[in-house]
Amino acid sequence: MSELREYEIVLVPEATGFSVFVPELPSVATQGETVEEAVAMAKEAIELYVETMEEEGLPIPAVQRTRVAVGG
Repeated sequence: MSELREYEIVLVPEATGFSVFVPELPSVATQGETVEEAVAMAKEAIELYVETMEEEGLPIPAVQRTRVAVGG
């Protein structure tokens, strides 16, 4: 990877550990038994995804974010 990129990850507790999703990269998801393992797996999955996209000359998806409040 040529430049430093930061991605937000979402960790979801599961019965067997944590599922991890990357909102900016919807096709990237992984899991781990502990938070530490899940974060490490996410970093590896993101690096591989970005590396593959760069090698194939494809753009890295850019996502625009905002927040919505719900509830009463």
